[in-house]
Parts: sequence; structure tokens; C-alpha cells
Amino acid sequence: MRVSCFDFELPSERIALRPADPRDAARMLVVRPGRTLEDRGVGDLADLLRPGDALVFNDTRVIPAQLEGVRLRDGVEPVRFSATLHMRVAADRWKAFVKGARKLKPGDRIRFGDGAESGGMVCLLGRLEGSVAEKGEEGDVTFAFDLTGPALDEAIAAVGHIPLPPYIAAKRPEDERDRADYQTIYAREEGAVAAPTAGLHFTPRLFDALDARGVERHFVTLHVGAGTFLPVKAEDTAEHRMHAEIGSVSTETAAALNAVRARGGRIVAVGTTSLRLLESATGEDGIIRPFAGPTEIFITPGYRFRAVDVLMTNFHLPKSTLFMLVSAFSGLETMRAAYAHAIASGYRFYSYGDASLLFPCEGAAG
Repeated sequence: MRVSCFDFELPSERIALRPADPRDAARMLVVRPGRTLEDRGVGDLADLLRPGDALVFNDTRVIPAQLEGVRLRDGVEPVRFSATLHMRVAADRWKAFVKGARKLKPGDRIRFGDGAESGGMVCLLGRLEGSVAEKGEEGDVTFAFDLTGPALDEAIAAVGHIPLPPYIAAKRPEDERDRADYQTIYAREEGAVAAPTAGLHFTPRLFDALDARGVERHFVTLHVGAGTFLPVKAEDTAEHRMHAEIGSVSTETAAALNAVRARGGRIVAVGTTSLRLLESATGEDGIIRPFAGPTEIFITPGYRFRAVDVLMTNFHLPKSTLFMLVSAFSGLETMRAAYAHAIASGYRFYSYGDASLLFPCEGAAG
């Protein structure tokens, strides 16, 4: 399909710069293809689900993966660059999208953190050193650090910043509030460089209401990469390449979700990350299986969903892979109408914005 089919006009004032307070006070647009749109709130979620349904959350935890560094070469003035880690490939190595990657070449020494241009130990006073292991396409660089495992994790936490989405970072700097705001209350498995933002709406109070309704909660892990922010540069969806993200579905969670569907309950994915991982773990037979590894699944209209019956998600960017995904789930014309309604009605968009609860269009669900 032409990428232009997924374009729409969004006024800049609709982009949320802070989350709702409290989190579950956000608005939620209920989209049932062929029926009237419903303006509800996230706090109504329990009433919109049935006893025996199961919510599936992504429990990844955002790390401070935005790093400011310098290239160090003997006899040459240090050169600054900016890196966003997006995938761990070894205990001491990360892939990163680098602004200024043309300044780097394999073998270059690099240093991140405060006082990066001065000498010192491997990690001292908030510094982290390493080297350029290899360069890929479009600013993708692999760094080999001088620390490994938990020691590297601690150093990244010390020198890094929360990588706010570019549409927020362009309007204000990251601050201490974001360390809490840009993290779900159930975040557990460190490794994401972007939050699974549909989950940001959940609070203990909302969990209590869902428990009282008899709605189950299950967790999977997909470490969201910075590729989620990259624009689609191709003119046709068939020409777009997704960046891989690492995820896992445990044996216990797979069995529990299969049991939910076997007794007539619905699987409700909280966020596109949960949905993409579940679809990656599910066979043509509709059985969810344990999964561990990378996924590059790219969902566009015409895809037949195998695992997910309902999707809760935020409002996405024009021409983004995520707007393509929701259009596959509920129908392109349905979603264009839903987004037009949301814009006209003052819904807040993107990572800190409001939510939508989507039901599948005819032919989308298996």
C-alpha cells in the first residue's frame, strides 16, 4: 500500500507534553467498526471488558539510553556526537542510532558522560568509555564498552538520559519528572529505550477495578527500541524495513493465554508492543507458544490477527508503522474517521496522550 494512505493532519497543540494526572484520568476513545464512536475514560476500562478477559502488559523497563559522547583520536581534537541505544547484542555491546555517525569509524575510542573530554578511568565521576565495533546503515553503530553486564548497566544509568520521543524533546527538555512519568508502574525487565505508552495509563486503583471485574493480568516482555520513532521513508509499505526488537513470552504466560481463549475469554493487548510480540509468538493455528528472541513483524492492512481480540493503544503519528497497525486491526477508513473525531474533540496525542480501545474489523481477527 502507498504510505500516503496513512497520512493525516495533526495540529501541534494536540501533542501531549505531560501525562494526565492521575494517569487513569486520561480520555479513551472506544472504536467498534460499524458502530458509533464512544468518548469514554481510561477509568471506564473495567466496565468495557468482560469477566474472564485477559489484559496482556509489556513489563519492559525504560533505561536512560540517550548518551552524549565524544570521539577520541590521538592528536585530534575530540568530536562530539549523540547516541541512542536501541538493542543490546552482548553483555558489553549495544547497537545505537547515532546523530553524527559519519564522524565515527570502526576502532575509534569513544567516551560518554560528564567531563567526557578529559582523561580518567573507565567509569569515573559519571564517565563511560568504549570503542566503535562496527557501523551499519543509516546511522546505526555498534559500541563495544569497556564494562560488561551489571557494571555496564550501572554506568549507562549514571551517564544516560531518558530518551523522550522527538516530538516531545523538540518542545521541552527531559527533566526529573520524566524518570517517573515515562515508566509504567509495573515496569520490571530493563532494556527498553522507549516506553510501552499504553501502559502508562494504569494505576493501582485501575488494577483494583479490573480485579473486581474478574479480568486477568498477564505480562510479556518486548524491549522497545528507538526504531519505533523512525519515520517511514519508503513510498510503499512493501519497501519498509522494520528494526528488530528483543522479546519473550514465557511458557506459563503462553499456557495461561491459551486457556483464556479456550474458555471464551478475550485477549486484550495493552499497547502495540504487546500485540506485536503476541502475534510473533502465535502460529497459524492460533496457539500462542513460548517465544524468546528478535521480532521484526510489520503489520499492515490485510494482516489476519491470530492472538489478539482487543487492543488498547495511544494515538499514533501520521504515516507511522503503528498507525498502519491500528488500521490493519480496525480498518483504515474506521481509523481515519476515529482520528478525525479525536482531533476535533481535543484528544491528546502520542506517548503522554490519551488512549483508544479498539475492536477488530470484519476479517481482521482469526
